[in-house]
Parts: sequence; C-alpha cells; structure tokens
Amino acid sequence: MEFLLQVLFYPLPTPAIISLFALAAATLFYLNTRPSPLRSPTNLKHQTVGIKDGARKSALLEGNNNLISYLYEDTKTIYEVFMRGLRVSGNGQCLGYRKPGRPYQWLKYKQVSDRAELFGSGLIHRGLKSGQETFIGIFAQNRPEWIIGELACYTYSMVAVPLYDTLGPEALVFIIDRADITAVLCDNQKKAETLLQNRENGQSPVLKTIVLMDPFDPQLVERGAQCGVDIRRSPPPKPEDLSIICFTSGTTGDPKGAMLTHENVVSDAAGVIKSFEVPGPDVSISFLPLAHMFERVVQTVLYSAGAKVGFFQGDIRLLPDDMKTLQPTIFPVVPRLLNRVYDKVSRRRVLVCRSALNINSKLLVLSFQTTVFYFIFGI
Repeated sequence: MEFLLQVLFYPLPTPAIISLFALAAATLFYLNTRPSPLRSPTNLKHQTVGIKDGARKSALLEGNNNLISYLYEDTKTIYEVFMRGLRVSGNGQCLGYRKPGRPYQWLKYKQVSDRAELFGSGLIHRGLKSGQETFIGIFAQNRPEWIIGELACYTYSMVAVPLYDTLGPEALVFIIDRADITAVLCDNQKKAETLLQNRENGQSPVLKTIVLMDPFDPQLVERGAQCGVDIRRSPPPKPEDLSIICFTSGTTGDPKGAMLTHENVVSDAAGVIKSFEVPGPDVSISFLPLAHMFERVVQTVLYSAGAKVGFFQGDIRLLPDDMKTLQPTIFPVVPRLLNRVYDKVSRRRVLVCRSALNINSKLLVLSFQTTVFYFIFGI
C-alpha cells in the first residue's frame, strides 16, 4: 500500500506532465469532434408492417395498405418503364460511358431503344423465338451493352438471365443447363472462351450462340464452329410475363434461380418512387453488379423518370475519378461499401503526438475534409 501511494504522489518530471496534458487534450478533442451516428428512418427491428391476408409492406411507405403493382398506368412492365423514360425525357441522354482520361459519351433513349430492337431482331433471325420460352444469358460487366441486351429481351418478351464470374465455372454450366439458355451475350473473349471450354468438355449442350461486345480473334469463330456454337457480332411483354431469372449463390448446394416477372420488378420500383421521387435531370453512376436485383431496380426507377445512367470504367479503383467526371446526383450503394468508406476515412483521422520525452513535444492534429455521400435507395 505504501509503495502504491509513493507511486501515485511521486512528483513527475516536466516531459511526463506535458505528455499527460497532450493525451488529455487529444482525448477531449476526439470526444468533441467524433461523428455522431446517423439515425435510420426506420427502426431496424420494425422494417415492415403487416397488412391484410398475411402480406407485409415497407415501413417507409405511407398512406393506405393497398399493395402496389405499378405507379403509372403506362408502366406495368420493364419495357414500358423504358418507353416512358424515352417520352418524359424528350429523348434525353440515357446511358453514359467513358475511356480513361476522357469525358463521358452518351447514348440517347431512342438510340438505346433502336439498338435493342435491332439486336433482338438479330436473335430472332438466328432462329431464336420471341416469347417466354427463350432465355438469354448476359455474361458481362456493367456497361451500356448490358442494358441494351436486357431491353432487347423485353422488346421481344424473352427472359434475361444474368451470369457472373464469382459463381465459378461449375455454376455457369448448372445455370445454362437449368435455365435452358441457348444464347449468351458476353463482353470479352475470355468469358466466351470459358463457355466454349465447357462445350468442348461436353457440357452445356443447349448453348448455340455467343454474342461478343468487344472485338475478338478469328480463331474464336473457328473454335466455336467445331463445337456447334455460332459466334457473331453483335411482341412487348405482359406484366405477368417472366422478365428475369437471378441465380443466387445460396448458402449450400447449387445456385437458386429467383424467377421474377415484370410486375415483380415494376412493383418494387413503384414502392421506391413513392418514397423517394426522382427528378428527370438526375444522374446516377452504375458500378454495383447488374446481375444483382438491387442495381436492376435502381435503374428501373431511373429510366421511369427519364434520368441518366453513367457506367464506371470497369475498374473499382478508378471509381473516384469516374464520379469526379460524371458528378452523379444519385449514388446507389450498399451498407458493406459504406462501411469500407467509413473505415478508410476513420483511419485518416489520426492524432500524432511527438515523443513525450522531447521537451519541445507538440500535439499534431491531422484534419481532413469530410466526404459526404448522399444516397436515397436502400432495399
């Protein structure tokens, strides 16, 4: 006990006293300047509200308890949503893309619609049939051709099936066979070679056509012909028609396909629009995977308002440069990404103290300009 009292009341040297004051000042500064957590507009324990017949609706939706199938009379399908965007925007800018160090170039709504119709017509000319029995795979990163290919499916009442690398080659074979996909739209030669290798191994016998967005080697055409795959460059649906099949990785077993009708997607988009109105001049950046329904619903909302969508260059490391050039007013984002941004910003808020043993020690505070992200979509 005596030893403890001696330690507590022992006179401290000047450097140690300065160090304690510096530590106290740093602690006080942090407590006064630390960001306060944002309150969620909805209690996370009560995100939905029960309504009639066991159905539930989002707690964000106000008004009556009627289920929403659509918001506008002329937008009951995803195809009609895009056509409305064409009309309300006055054939405004629709899809944007850019090369490194260059400004964004834009396709207008009518250009996108015309290209989709021509591409769909080309698929039919190749022997595919319009209607609900034809499933088209889209194996590409976010880019204008992704949307054009999807719209081509909807123009002729076909069904789009997104594919993506992270599922792995075995899952690709499973999905193509399970969904009976006869044609796949790829963005580059590497992905086409992956599909052809499966065919050469006797897998995916239903696949007959591969369409590439980027240029490719002539040898690829010969390779495709040897295994029966043709490689070439590159009536409106009803609400109850199937629009898209999204295969999820799932927790166990093979990927599970979620079969979504036009009414499913339009209904979800209508709920978003009812909660967050999107003005026509808005601009959004597309970098979240189009193979996921969050990004698909976001873009459905944007097209219904005649808004613009600019695509990132394909490299997530260049996203800040893309955003600086595009200057989007809408930033669709998921909590996981926001957590990464928050962690990175937090690491930059550093309090650096020079050695407490140095009598000239100073408290250095590194400050930075806080970046604020505005986002309106959360599903």
